[in-house]
Amino acid sequence: MAHINKVMKSINSYDEQCCVDIFMRPDKTFGFEEYRRDVEDARGWFPIGYYSSQSFETAKDALGAAAKSIGWLAEKSL
Repeated sequence: MAHINKVMKSINSYDEQCCVDIFMRPDKTFGFEEYRRDVEDARGWFPIGYYSSQSFETAKDALGAAAKSIGWLAEKSL
């Protein structure tokens, strides 16, 4: 089944093993999720934060909440 959320922004960690996606749902609310991938695992990215159920009015609000929740993201210049 295809994802119904539209990714607005994807930010990779410095080591490229984690990323955060800021997305918009069909109802025009926003959310975020943290993902991880292991180089030796060909399955690709998988969620590790389980933040996606949180809802925000703007992408900026979702990004701010992500930066507060995810240590490596807060260290990056956004």
